Amino acid sequence: MSATLPAADHAMLRSLSAGQPWQWLRRGWRDFRAAPLVGAVHGAVLAAFGAALLLLAGDRFWLLASAFSGFLIVAPVLAVGLYAVSRALERGEAVGFALVLRTWLSWRGVERHDWRLVCFGLLLGLAGTGWVVTSASLITLLAPQPIEAPLDFLRHVVLAREGFLFELWLALGGVLAAPVFASSVITLPLLLERRIGVLDAVLTSWRAVLANPLPLALWAALLMGATLLGLASLLLGLVIVVPVLGHASWHAYRDTVDATALPLREPAQPA
Repeated sequence: MSATLPAADHAMLRSLSAGQPWQWLRRGWRDFRAAPLVGAVHGAVLAAFGAALLLLAGDRFWLLASAFSGFLIVAPVLAVGLYAVSRALERGEAVGFALVLRTWLSWRGVERHDWRLVCFGLLLGLAGTGWVVTSASLITLLAPQPIEAPLDFLRHVVLAREGFLFELWLALGGVLAAPVFASSVITLPLLLERRIGVLDAVLTSWRAVLANPLPLALWAALLMGATLLGLASLLLGLVIVVPVLGHASWHAYRDTVDATALPLREPAQPA
């Protein structure tokens, strides 16, 4: 990438109504229905990835916790193809697997070295690792018994009759999840569509959350609730949940940010 990219203040923010996150879900469902096979494959890939993590982790609780956290944080990166599909539907363009492949190949760079997506994915991975380490430290320090398996966590933390360790653990998770959400809620779609640096895209995302705290808090709750439903269905629900949320996230970006002052990042043609 060139050394100089437009700054975050080139992106203008819009005011959101309290109910707009529900509209994003409806539009996400509409886009999924417009390209069901592409969406279902994205969901199936992520579900298979989650199943593989579960098999590898087995009964080792902290490995399972690490896998779960990484899964939730890195999943938005894997949804880049879904953002591209929603963008193409907006433009009235054809959608399909060729579009998704072209989108991923384009990250070789408008100028042959576009590493912004990789950099942001690594930042999300570091955030997930930080949560696991912090969570492990808290539970290890305060749990009345060693936590080595999921049943240990359920018995000695979730269902414990004394103390407030589970409540403290949830509160800590919320405190740590909030800045991750604020840093990422519109960052990836913005990086996909426009030429802007990673830091400036993250700052734009923070500005959007600060300008619309209640609608985007509802959006965060909807994202988490739908994801948990997908996971609770033995991962099968992710086949639908992932594409709907991915498409809806594109519409969240489009409604929240007016980025027309920023130069477009047109996909590079595959070699």
